[in-house]
Amino acid sequence: MADKTIKVTLVKSPIGAIPKHKATVAALGLKKLNKTVELPDNAATRGMVKQVCHLVKVEE
Repeated sequence: MADKTIKVTLVKSPIGAIPKHKATVAALGLKKLNKTVELPDNAATRGMVKQVCHLVKVEE
């Protein structure tokens, strides 16, 4: 069984976001706009993505 991953892409700048959301984007490993990272599909990652859903795009 292969581990499931999700692709998360930063589509909106976190400059004007609240500091907690900026920290979450950084913790996801997103540094520049339109950059994509592959992350494990688990509850912790899903919670972080849900918190900043207005800044990112998620692909299964």
